Amino acid sequence: MKTITFLTRYVCIAMEALDQLLMACHCQSINLFVESFLKMVAKLLESEKPNLQILGTNSFVKFANIEEDTPSYHRSYDFFVSRFSEMCHSSHEDLEIKTKIRMSGIKGLQGVVRKTVNDELQANIWDPQHMDKIVPSLLFNLQHVEEAESRSPSPLQAPEKEKENPAELAERCLRELLGRAAFGNIKNAIKPVLIHLDNHSLWEPKVFAIRCFKIIMYSIQPQHSHLVIQQLLSHLDANSRSAATVRAGIVEVLSEAAVIAATGSVGPTVLEMFNTLLRQLRLSIDYVLTGSYDGAISLGTKIIKEHEERMFQEAVIKTIGSFASTLPTYQRSEVILFIMSKVPLPSLHHPMETGRTGENRNRLTQIMLLKSLLQVSTGFQSNNMMSALPSNFLDRLLSTALMEDAEIRLFVLEILISFIDRHGNRHKFSTISTLNDISVLKLKVDKCSRQDTIFMKKHSQQLYRHIYLSCKEETNIHKHYEALYGLLALISIELANEEVVVDLIRLVLAVQDVAQVNEENLPVYNRCALYALGAAYLNLISQLTTVPAFCQHIHEVIETRKKEAPYMLPEDVFVERPRLTHNLDGVVIELLFRQSKISEVLGGSGYNADRLCVPYIPQLTDEDRLSKRKSIGETISLQVEVESRNSPEKEERVPAEEITYETLKKAIVDSVAVEEQERERRRQVVEKFQKAPFEEIAAHCGARASLLQSKLNQIFEITIRPPPSPSGTITAAYGQPQNHSIPVYEMKFPDLCVY
Repeated sequence: MKTITFLTRYVCIAMEALDQLLMACHCQSINLFVESFLKMVAKLLESEKPNLQILGTNSFVKFANIEEDTPSYHRSYDFFVSRFSEMCHSSHEDLEIKTKIRMSGIKGLQGVVRKTVNDELQANIWDPQHMDKIVPSLLFNLQHVEEAESRSPSPLQAPEKEKENPAELAERCLRELLGRAAFGNIKNAIKPVLIHLDNHSLWEPKVFAIRCFKIIMYSIQPQHSHLVIQQLLSHLDANSRSAATVRAGIVEVLSEAAVIAATGSVGPTVLEMFNTLLRQLRLSIDYVLTGSYDGAISLGTKIIKEHEERMFQEAVIKTIGSFASTLPTYQRSEVILFIMSKVPLPSLHHPMETGRTGENRNRLTQIMLLKSLLQVSTGFQSNNMMSALPSNFLDRLLSTALMEDAEIRLFVLEILISFIDRHGNRHKFSTISTLNDISVLKLKVDKCSRQDTIFMKKHSQQLYRHIYLSCKEETNIHKHYEALYGLLALISIELANEEVVVDLIRLVLAVQDVAQVNEENLPVYNRCALYALGAAYLNLISQLTTVPAFCQHIHEVIETRKKEAPYMLPEDVFVERPRLTHNLDGVVIELLFRQSKISEVLGGSGYNADRLCVPYIPQLTDEDRLSKRKSIGETISLQVEVESRNSPEKEERVPAEEITYETLKKAIVDSVAVEEQERERRRQVVEKFQKAPFEEIAAHCGARASLLQSKLNQIFEITIRPPPSPSGTITAAYGQPQNHSIPVYEMKFPDLCVY
């Protein structure tokens, strides 16, 4: 035993001498000595004695800190990478010795990296064969928190224990390694991290995985961030058939990494990231519908857990929102258009799947994508509504508002509110009420800009129409009416001028007529809700316009309702247990907001009284034909309406009218009335084809077909009939003169034609 101890001392003395010789060597002659030195270090590392391994590691670290001017072409560090990595995984029985060996292994790897990473002539430390050893060794020590750390050391020993913590040393080494990585080496450094997390099932707790990638994202150069994102996206695709918990962990890590990367440079991976996430959403929906990852259940097939897939879908949607919130406005707009283009719609250009499974898949896909769109649009700020809601996006978004599914319609309303609310007023309208003084809401109101005015001139009728149709839905619940109230209020605050205010009042009065006439056979709750919605909005807009007579009329009707019909006010309708009436027929005029009275009081304050007097009738568009709720009769009626407009019977020759100043003035004044008459005529045509018996519709269509055929026959007769013969005509049967074609060589020409 004493002999071994003496030998160990001799080894220590010899290595100390080698170290001093190494430090004393000049840079030009160090290569002559290094080979012998590294052989001695390798012998020590191969020893089974921990103290000799630690001694060899310390000597190697001293050597690694020496800067060499002359490169070495034949020096290899493969053995040292392997041996230091093995020491990082030490499982010695003694806890203190195990910690020292692991610390030495980490220091040795750090020395190898420092010695080789900046020298292109040395062995390439970024090769996969080296990275597959170095990175997992560092992650292993990051992952395993030593039992010694759980002890409570004395105050004097605390700093020493901190220095001897393998996890902290491994983290510093990993940060240094990644900080030195060039563009082409990022992939080789990240791939071992992903494999390590897979092999040790570290995605499911996801705490360690998130910690690792935070270290990575903060250590690499900012311009390399998108490479890490690409690696994570590829890994998510590779694990598309893994358990939902694993995929959810990858998505959570991706979320954290993407937010950090957005502060640097994400580059071209923005749409790629969203495309991958949306693809994973669609796959998850398929897994839920089929019940397996292979599309069919058979022996050996992994059966999915639906609640885990739901959690994964929510994680994806959350990631989409968190990443989009960090993007600049122009990129966020591109993402919004990209997501909307993926929503399946019942249009001619976007065919939807049929069958029960196809309908479920379409519905779930629509809901998930609209949820994602809502996450992206939340907090979206744009000074120009024309760029925030371009025509192609708004058309697709509003077409989903015509669908039967109540949840989808609610998402559309919430998305519109997110775009329009630019001053944070949305939460102030979360409760529908008739406040006597809206100043308590502390609304932030700005004057409508020129761009917003242009937007409303172009799209206002489209918005009004969808609000009107949404109010008529039988499946509406409390949340729908809250969203409708919020949308009306925000349009009034953000986008309103005098013309918009007039149209919104007409719209709400038309909604009141829907509740009163009840052609849609709405339940009592829906009718009371429409009355209450109109009262709340008119109370708000009257105080915003500050016209005393208008405010007085609205206040009088509300007070009358409080006394005689509280079930027509929001305070009794939009509560947990609505207090309704059993009969809404025969509502007296004192309980209604009168269009004639509102036109009179607002007309005296400079508003367009003529326009206020005209009832609102929604425009009909091709969206009715694309909506799932529309019947075949309505589709035919639109086609017949077009025919009736272009029919020759409708053509009347009107004598030319002299254009004067009075003529132009009359045309401008009457343009609104003519437009409303045209809409009324369209409504009557649609109503006729909805309610008329089938025999009457068939007879009408048959008559139109006969008329068309007769006109075609006349055209064909004119175009096909030969020219008249110079020889004259002959009389056919029934006394009808008939022209006969005579060959040219038999024709008799006048003498003047011959010369």
